[in-house]
Order: sequence, then C-alpha cells, then structure tokens
Amino acid sequence: MRDDRARIRDMIEAIGKIEKYAPRGREVCVNDELLRTYIVHQLQILGEAGNKLSADLRSRHPEVPWPRILGMRHIIVHDYFRVDYGIVWDVVETELPDLKRLLKAVLKSLEGSA
Repeated sequence: MRDDRARIRDMIEAIGKIEKYAPRGREVCVNDELLRTYIVHQLQILGEAGNKLSADLRSRHPEVPWPRILGMRHIIVHDYFRVDYGIVWDVVETELPDLKRLLKAVLKSLEGSA
C-alpha cells in the first residue's frame, strides 16, 4: 500500500513530467494531440494521487489547494470530452510551479517526521 509520502512524490513527479514539455509553449501543447493527451494524463495522475492522500494530511496542509487539484481530476476523469485545453494550459503555466513548491514542502515535513 502506498503511503502519503509516496503519493506526494507521485504528484511532484507528474509535475516534473509536465514541466519537461511545457517550454514548448501553449500553442504546441494545446494543438499537439499526443502532447496534450500526455499532459492531461499527468494531471490525472496528480489528481488521483491527491485524492488518495489521507484526510489528515490534507487537513494539516491547507496551504495546498486540494479542492482545485481534486476538482481538476474529477473533470478529467468524469467529463473528459468537456476538458478546456486553454484552462489546462493556464494551470500548467501559472499554478503548477507554486504547487510543486508547496508539495516539496509537504514532503519535507513528512520526511522530517519519519
């Protein structure tokens, strides 16, 4: 069974995989079907890992926008054909850098308490 530390690492890794391709820019990422699918899949992994975190961890770290993470996952998984790729790109460009920083801080606090 995966613990909270492993799931936070999964989330950070998914962001890193997105960051690998994000420098190609909005137009490429939104218009290239393969790349778009890859980025959305990584966002799904990010949300799924966040969804599986313990409620205790999420409540101890209200600085992380858990509802937004889980909301994005919900849309990707349950309403896939209505995904707005412009919004996906905005998330990639404006929200993931801060989210990665927050998740690294959460992971550091977990590793410090181990």
